[in-house]
Amino acid sequence: MNMGKKIRHKVETAEGAAKKAVGRASGNAHLEAEGSKEQAKGNAKQMGDKVKDAGKKIKNVLKH
Repeated sequence: MNMGKKIRHKVETAEGAAKKAVGRASGNAHLEAEGSKEQAKGNAKQMGDKVKDAGKKIKNVLKH
């Protein structure tokens, strides 16, 4: 997995968490919901990265 993509996915998760916190602190339910959505999206992408990396490791083990 490309390191740049992994970093972008972590940043997306962090930005979502920040929006969620700001929305909660300011009482802005829309911003909080948007932050939750972005955070979940980033987490899903990170999970996908982990699955791809695991698949590559398995492929390399089976290759040898």
